[in-house]
Amino acid sequence: MTTTYTFDVFTSVDGFGTHRGDWGGYWGKQGPELLAHREDVYRDPQRMVFGPATYEAFAGFLGEGAEPDVSVDAWATRMWQLPITVVSSTLSDPLAGPDVTLERSDALDVVRRLKEESDVPLRSHGSLRLNRALLAAGLVDRVQLTVFPVITGQTGTEPVFANAQDFDLELLDSHTYDGRTLELTYRPTLHDSRG
Repeated sequence: MTTTYTFDVFTSVDGFGTHRGDWGGYWGKQGPELLAHREDVYRDPQRMVFGPATYEAFAGFLGEGAEPDVSVDAWATRMWQLPITVVSSTLSDPLAGPDVTLERSDALDVVRRLKEESDVPLRSHGSLRLNRALLAAGLVDRVQLTVFPVITGQTGTEPVFANAQDFDLELLDSHTYDGRTLELTYRPTLHDSRG
C-alpha cells in the first residue's frame, strides 16, 4: 500500500512562488481564515519532504538558535514539529529540527521508498525543483495551490511550474479563505499528447 504525496505551494495569480520588493509575506494577503486553515492542515500526522533550499529557509527562522520571532505563524511552527525528510547531496548532518532525516540518494528513489514505507501521508511545502521532478516521475498524487490575489509580473520570482511537463488536472477540492485567497487541490496526470 502506498501513501499519498501532496505538493503544497503558495502562488501569485500569474504563477510565481516568491517575490522581491515590498509585498511582505503572503504578498500581504493572509487573513485569519487562511491562517487557521493552514494550522489545521498540520494537525494530522504526516511527513514533510523538502529540498535543501526550502529546508534551509525554514531552519533559518524555526530552527534551534533562530532568533525568536513572534511573527512566525502557528502553522509553520506546527509543520516544523513534524517528521521531516530533506533530500540533498549538498547538506550534511546534523540538521536542525526535532525530527529531521537527511537523504543523500536520488530524490525519486527516496520518495518512491517513502511512499511504500510511510504509514502517514507525505507533504512538501515549496521545494519547487524537487516537486517538478517528482511530478514528471508521476510521484505527486495531489497538487495543492494556494493562490493569492496578486499579479507579480514585475516582482515575481521562482515560477512555480517553470519548465514542467504538461499535465491534465482533475479538481478535487476548492475553497476561498477570507473572501480572497483560493485553495485548489488537483490530481495531476501527465498529458498524453498523442490524443
